[in-house]
Amino acid sequence: MSLAPRSGISEPCPGMDHSKDHMNNLDAEVVDDFGAEWSRFDQSALSDAEKAAIFERYFAVFPWNDLPANAEGFDLGCGSGRWASLAARRVGILHCIDPAASALAVARRNLAGQANTRFHDAGVGAIPLADRSMDFGYSLGVLHHVPDTAAGLASCVAKLKPGAPFLLYLYYALDNKPGWYRLIWRMSDGVRRAIAVLPRPLKFFTCQIIAAAVYWPLARSAWVLEKLGADISNLPLAAYRHNSFYSMRTDALDRFGTRLEQRFTRSQIAAMMTAAGLKDVVFSEGPPFWCAVGRRA
Repeated sequence: MSLAPRSGISEPCPGMDHSKDHMNNLDAEVVDDFGAEWSRFDQSALSDAEKAAIFERYFAVFPWNDLPANAEGFDLGCGSGRWASLAARRVGILHCIDPAASALAVARRNLAGQANTRFHDAGVGAIPLADRSMDFGYSLGVLHHVPDTAAGLASCVAKLKPGAPFLLYLYYALDNKPGWYRLIWRMSDGVRRAIAVLPRPLKFFTCQIIAAAVYWPLARSAWVLEKLGADISNLPLAAYRHNSFYSMRTDALDRFGTRLEQRFTRSQIAAMMTAAGLKDVVFSEGPPFWCAVGRRA
């Protein structure tokens, strides 16, 4: 049973005949959509500086210095391999796991120069690693797109050695934002539901219009206001103020193109992590929300 209340979840689009594989905890249509996304946005146009800056925000609370020498771990839902390309440099072996074969092909290309990476075409319900074998793991922006987020998290934690850290990023339920902000999100989620069921070429085109007409002007306005000394903490899309238009195009498709999205409050994420067998849970206090790390009990 999900730990999130009905009000904290954006359900799958109504009327869709989702091909859910309950054993492997995945939705085939969602997997195909993300495979197409990473094939189109393979991150080759993302600058090294921007990639590193975003990576550091995600991993702000990750205890790199506590990992053993030549640590072996996994990236669950590696997508294009954009974060794996930086994480692999800091560890002994990194297993890149994704159920979308097309996405995994992109990751193989992007990580071709890193001999310490291993690739697995698998979903979170069928992780091909031995239980209690990994020194670390992470899953960024993935488990809110599977049918059972709590079960997916538990599957990841099962692969960790006792004391090993796991970094998680899940979409937040805007629990640290004012009511008017949450109202705007509810309206935008209605737009997502309509866009997500469009034919893929039309979906892509619509999301690119959103990136140009919504993401870019709001993000750049936040950048200007910040320069003028204004408080931008509650401005929509302010987190993108330093990002490239390429990142905005990618994330607009990521956000509005998915059929299945779930959102959780900070307390719900903490409860899920504890229930999955993690302890000493620590949250990042900055965006993206929410990122948290815990250790296998």
